[in-house]
Amino acid sequence: MTDKNLTAILYKQGDIRLEEKEIPEPGPGQVQLCMQDVGICGSDVHYWQHGAIGDFIVKAPMVLGHEAAGVVSKLGEGVTSLKVGDRVAIEPGVPCRCCSYCKKGRYNLCLDMKFCATPPIDGNLARYYVHDADFCFKLPDHVSTEEGALLEPLSVGVHACNRGGITLGSKVLICGAGPIGLVNLLTAKACGAAQVCITDLDEKRLEMAKAMGADFPLKVTSKDPKEMAGKIEECFGEKPEVTIECSGAPPSVKTAIFATRSGGCVVLVGMGPAEVSLPIIDAAVREVDIRGIFRYVNCYPTALNMIASGRVNVKPLITHRFNLEQTMDAFNTTLRGEGIKVMIKCGRQ
Repeated sequence: MTDKNLTAILYKQGDIRLEEKEIPEPGPGQVQLCMQDVGICGSDVHYWQHGAIGDFIVKAPMVLGHEAAGVVSKLGEGVTSLKVGDRVAIEPGVPCRCCSYCKKGRYNLCLDMKFCATPPIDGNLARYYVHDADFCFKLPDHVSTEEGALLEPLSVGVHACNRGGITLGSKVLICGAGPIGLVNLLTAKACGAAQVCITDLDEKRLEMAKAMGADFPLKVTSKDPKEMAGKIEECFGEKPEVTIECSGAPPSVKTAIFATRSGGCVVLVGMGPAEVSLPIIDAAVREVDIRGIFRYVNCYPTALNMIASGRVNVKPLITHRFNLEQTMDAFNTTLRGEGIKVMIKCGRQ
């Protein structure tokens, strides 16, 4: 193997292969990237284990990876915003730029979105990758490519906190202390939240949450949503104004509604079953808004500034590192639920 462009490809459910592909050439408005760091997301593991997420079904071989950063290695025609050697974070979704959603600034809802590692679009877990230049964000010298890769999950936190209206003095509940719950914790604190309670079944994750600034790490000890809502209220001394539900577990979604203050907001981030029974009348009569999020929109610049300014430190999220050749070890580590964020180093070692 000459290893021109070692690439991690999901062929079908349960079948990831490392194969050599040709190095792609950038088209007009694109850049070729020598990939540096790619984080493993829960969606990558879900496609590997189940072959689908909702209506997105793996029907043909697909390159994995979308939490990524690289170094510009070649410019396509017309690119002036970047130069060879620039280190960049890659926003993985490229919309059509022409539809009503795009023109109104909500390009995350674009029906023609091309999002890395979402069937049938290839991701970027490879030595080399090509991406539109205007969705590549130059990293300051003091921001690492690992931090650049973490702009992707951090942008989810930025979008969720924006949707929830978190501001100075907010009291916030976060359900789930996995990677997405933790970036929401960091973002809520950066937005000025006065107190944050975060719940989880795993004590080690709650310990991590406490170290990262959670005021009330709370272990889920009951399947009764009302009982858990009561414990959450005891932590704050009142109900929180905003709840960000990151687990997707149906009992947790119910807890989120019961726990949130009347007139407050529940933001649904976690992806659980397609249909869930909810205490909808409780939400309706108390005017608790229920809002969804889909990825993020116009959040990368904010997330980058949060890291570059030192306001947010995402480095503790990275608990495991593997080389590209060790991709299967990295995926198995994530599948076992070890650590928080597993990072794959894509450069030749």
